[in-house]
Amino acid sequence: MVNLLYIAAVVAAIAFLILCISLAMTLGSLKTSLQSVTHTVDDLTKQLEGVTTESTQLLHKTNQLAEDLQSKVEKLNTVVDAVKGVGDSVNNLNQSVHRISNSVSAQAEQNSDKIAQVLQWGTVAVGLYDQVKERQPEKSGGWTVYKARS
Repeated sequence: MVNLLYIAAVVAAIAFLILCISLAMTLGSLKTSLQSVTHTVDDLTKQLEGVTTESTQLLHKTNQLAEDLQSKVEKLNTVVDAVKGVGDSVNNLNQSVHRISNSVSAQAEQNSDKIAQVLQWGTVAVGLYDQVKERQPEKSGGWTVYKARS
């Protein structure tokens, strides 16, 4: 029975040795995986630092652009106000022209008889002028030109 006990102790020792070897292999594999993860995390940290720096620069540029845009909008508001003033002035001018036009039309309608009479007198005056002009002899450089009567 003592022999059996020695055999059992040797089998247990061999099993323990196999267990230790497989545990060592597992831990070695785990060490390699953890080193890979550490390397990846280091790379990510470096990349994240670059992204953070670029984001900060981009944020500063965006703020500068926003300030510039704000100042330009304020200047543009001044221009828009000026254009609105010009538009109001043109509108007032149009209203004045419309009132004057209506006034002239009303006066013309009120004085239409007088205007017609003036036109008739003008026509008569032009006719008289033409008759007087026809009766006067034409002058030409010292020579008298006579028209033949038909």
